[in-house]
Amino acid sequence: MEKGHWKTVDWAGYGVAAFVLVGSTLAFFRPDIWRLEEAASGPETHVAPPPQVPGPAINKWRAAAKRVEEDRGQATGRGARVRVPSELLHYSDKRRFLAIQVAGWREQGYDLPHDEAGIVRLIRKGELVEVKPVTEDYVLYGVGANASGDPMTHYDVRSGREIVLYPRWDVFDDARASRAAEVDGKKAVVAEKRAEFRKISAKTRAGRNRRSAVNKEVRAAEAAVAALQRRITNEAAAYDTYEKRQLLVEEWHLLQEQAREFAPRGYNLEIPNDRRAFRARLLSFIRPEALEVMTDIARQYRAQFGRPLAFTSLIRSEHYQRQLGETNSNATRIAVPPHTTGLAFDIFYRYMTADEQHAIMGLIARMEADGRLEALRENRDHFHLFAFARGQRPGEGLIAEALGDVRPVRLAQARSAPIGKARRTVKARTATRPAASRKRAASVTRKTAVRKAPARKRR
Repeated sequence: MEKGHWKTVDWAGYGVAAFVLVGSTLAFFRPDIWRLEEAASGPETHVAPPPQVPGPAINKWRAAAKRVEEDRGQATGRGARVRVPSELLHYSDKRRFLAIQVAGWREQGYDLPHDEAGIVRLIRKGELVEVKPVTEDYVLYGVGANASGDPMTHYDVRSGREIVLYPRWDVFDDARASRAAEVDGKKAVVAEKRAEFRKISAKTRAGRNRRSAVNKEVRAAEAAVAALQRRITNEAAAYDTYEKRQLLVEEWHLLQEQAREFAPRGYNLEIPNDRRAFRARLLSFIRPEALEVMTDIARQYRAQFGRPLAFTSLIRSEHYQRQLGETNSNATRIAVPPHTTGLAFDIFYRYMTADEQHAIMGLIARMEADGRLEALRENRDHFHLFAFARGQRPGEGLIAEALGDVRPVRLAQARSAPIGKARRTVKARTATRPAASRKRAASVTRKTAVRKAPARKRR
């Protein structure tokens, strides 16, 4: 061959090598790029894949999720007519359901994770096991969906404050200086808006409307300044001594070490997308005793109906539980939320027919009768299950003790409300209604009474 031809071949080889090198570098440092391409090629689902699912597994997850969501051609979820076994209904004293779970936790004396670092410590002690995002029998459906890519934080249970973690003191110092500059910038915006407000005439309707809008902008900017100043003050207090700084920095390094050790590639906590995936990954852990019950139920469900079972919630930190409680009425707000124990999990029944729900509820009821778990059919399309670590219900003494620590949220809120207005009784409220309204109310009351008649567990 001619010499020039060899030059051409050499350049082509160099081009291929460069392409492979760039591709492999992206795959290692930015796997989310390939993950997005994989996600785009799979079938659409009502819920996005968990952020921790690696690219090659996304299509498998989507296929499983589509089987969960598949149209059955009949009523599903709460729209299906079902008879709920007494084992999945509330007790006459609704506190008992939570008290049994608190007693089950106390019997074992398990540590509760306050935040992500708490979950990592349980993982490293071997107390938690990871649940695969998808298998032939089940799929994690929405687990970790609310995880954020915000900076990693420490959660202080006593104050209810979250403190941003930093790898070194100089990084904290730089962040503090940056926030101080941000406060100055927002104060300048407030000053500009106030000046604009003063210049706007209030003599016309358009002017008054504009003044109102600018005034709202001023208040929002002032609130943002106050929030930033509170954050600066709180973080300064958290990092004010060497001992405190050392503990917080060690916590950051604990998280980063665990993030790097996660297979197959690990996570870099300096990258927001990696932080979100890491948080979601932590939420896919549970205690081995609960995993055994999960897989048992999923295996029997798939054997009967040929589709995977959808699990929606596993372990939660106390911090994450509190965040969920702000938007989800099903998220318990008591001293020992069941999901923080690592023994609780939820099954999603929104797409299940009456036959599917009856089969699942029958299986759960038998397990509860055998003392393996405690369960409830919740209103928001979930079965909540709590697996007992020793495979048996805690004693009545522990349950009675736990009853004193469990109060319905509404009762707790009512007691903390100012004592000003005395509540009218149902009879008094009804008496003030028109006759037609009282008749409708009486009819609804009778229907409710009939519907709730079996709502007592036999024990």
